[in-house]
Amino acid sequence: MDICKERIIMERKNWRKNHPHGFIARPVKDKNGDMDIFRWKCIIPGVKETIWEGGHLLLYVEFPEEFPNKPPKCQFSPPLPHPNIYPSGTVCLSILSEDEDWKPSITIPTILKGIQELLDNPNLESPAQLQAFEDYRKDPKKYEENIKKYVEESIKKNKI
Repeated sequence: MDICKERIIMERKNWRKNHPHGFIARPVKDKNGDMDIFRWKCIIPGVKETIWEGGHLLLYVEFPEEFPNKPPKCQFSPPLPHPNIYPSGTVCLSILSEDEDWKPSITIPTILKGIQELLDNPNLESPAQLQAFEDYRKDPKKYEENIKKYVEESIKKNKI
């Protein structure tokens, strides 16, 4: 078995033994009903006492063949209105960039907790979505309304 597959299997075993409360992460099933360990479906819970509270935010994690030497791609579905989330839904976070802070020792819980932290604490030095960035800075009320709509939809669609 190659290093990538071994590491993903290890991540899955560790996740099943111990993972952050409220988070879900598991491989998706392909058309035949077989698990695709290279693509995971995750739910990130919104943090209490934030505009994200109650949310069940759907995120897909795709592991490249070079994992853990290269980071996984993390993408919200549907894309969410956030300064550090590209319009495609892809997360812009330093620990997910091999040119910045990615290290092969970074685990799935670390990634998901990092993304959860980013949601309520955007990095304004690295905007990925201009409209959300502008709303966050210039029209916080509009930004908050957009997030609350997204959170409400996430609760309806992604029941836990």
